[in-house]
Amino acid sequence: MRRFGLSVVLCIAVRFAANAAPAPSPWEQPAAMLAEQIANILGPGQVRLTLRNLSSIPANEMPAIQHFLEQDLKAHGMTVAGEESADAVRVTLSENTRQRLWVAEVVEGDQMRVAMVELAPDQPAPILAAGGLLLRKETVITAQQPILSALETAHALLVLEPGQIVIFARAINGWQEQKRVNLTGNAPFARDPRGILVVSQDGTGFEGWFPGMHCTGSLPPANDATAQCGASDDPWAIAARGAPQSLAFTNASAITGGSPPALKAFYNATRNYFTGVVSPSLDVELPAFYSAALLPRSAGNTALLIAGIDGKVRLAENGGVSPVEGARDWGSDLGVIRSGCGSGAQIIASGSGEAISDSLRAYELPALEAVPVSAPLAMQGTITAIWPAPDAKSVYAAVRTAADQYEVDRVSALCN
Repeated sequence: MRRFGLSVVLCIAVRFAANAAPAPSPWEQPAAMLAEQIANILGPGQVRLTLRNLSSIPANEMPAIQHFLEQDLKAHGMTVAGEESADAVRVTLSENTRQRLWVAEVVEGDQMRVAMVELAPDQPAPILAAGGLLLRKETVITAQQPILSALETAHALLVLEPGQIVIFARAINGWQEQKRVNLTGNAPFARDPRGILVVSQDGTGFEGWFPGMHCTGSLPPANDATAQCGASDDPWAIAARGAPQSLAFTNASAITGGSPPALKAFYNATRNYFTGVVSPSLDVELPAFYSAALLPRSAGNTALLIAGIDGKVRLAENGGVSPVEGARDWGSDLGVIRSGCGSGAQIIASGSGEAISDSLRAYELPALEAVPVSAPLAMQGTITAIWPAPDAKSVYAAVRTAADQYEVDRVSALCN
């Protein structure tokens, strides 16, 4: 009886162990597929492997993903080594609301090739960050030429390209090109010049700045779209009229009717950044910066957030300039949306560095430390500029895709 009982117990134990076997990891298949593509590029040998997570995959899953990749590469005759290896693979995990994308940048000598694996959104679906925001994007327009800025209204779309402004009118099947205006300034351009398009003060036209040029024009439906451009070294508008109530202006007489004028900044055309000199003058000294945005603060005040050319993010308010903690992994492009979620306004910042698949993420700044409140949103390319929508409820991002095409995406937030 004891032997029979023991046999029954062993049988039950074996069956229980089989039934309790862990389910396969959702990362095994994509890791195997990506490893195979990498092996087809490099062949057997040593390789340096690094991972970067721009997705909502929890950090505690990353060791497992790295383990799967290393094992699959080993199965193809590749050994993950240290700095002594000349070949390198950087894997970026990213996502949007429709899919996950794992991208491997494979560097062999002085050549770089790319391997990609797409995952269905149910492997698993994106997870909302603690703040409960979900960023979403809609592509507004695509182009073959670089896009520096764009301005979208109910009836018109203006696109600033190097050397010209393209004006589109809304048609039944989308935006239809109406005219092109050449920019013929003689200013020396940087390798990647910037530009800005904003709605004019009266709301019926626009203003635009390009290195050494200033443009004005009208917009439909009141008038047919027009544009006139001329040489100019005037400062560029970086913040809308009437916003920075808590920023103290040295030239107080410039503020009329209790509402400050547009905040403008002088642009260094040969170095591709703003010098830090603004108009009207503030009572603080700003460092040179790539981008800036006005951020609503408590008690109805507003501060100026800047991404400096030294890679540091700072906040100018209450007569001082303070560094922002938690922004070391931000890129040089940022904007602010008034979503109504959470605290009401969020910072939208790009990821640091130039990658084949960049990302945007929403942050809040309750004090002087940035707190992420959304999962990263993959942009399927490198972000080259961010600017606010006229209604401030979304931002636009210019993206250079892996295929060397260009697009403008409108990015907004959904509250949980």
